[in-house]
Amino acid sequence: MATTLKLPPELKERISKVIEGTGQTAHAFMIDAIRAQTANAEKHREFTTAALAARKEFARTGAAYAMEDIHPYIRLRAAGKRTTKPKPRRWRA
Repeated sequence: MATTLKLPPELKERISKVIEGTGQTAHAFMIDAIRAQTANAEKHREFTTAALAARKEFARTGAAYAMEDIHPYIRLRAAGKRTTKPKPRRWRA
């Protein structure tokens, strides 16, 4: 599959300046940029999908974790300490 990119002259100039002295070609720079942006878009899609699923699960169960329970747990885990997981709470009225 061959793809051609038509870049505006201003962008071509910016790329030339960025890669100057790096030994990298403009082509390699663009491949890296497209690869990074694609990975970013994939992560964003996965995050959005997971967030929507969590929202749907919350709507179904009403169960969620309270911020005041989660913050100490995360701080202790980040410090490498063992602690028990907080319990979810029911938030339905």
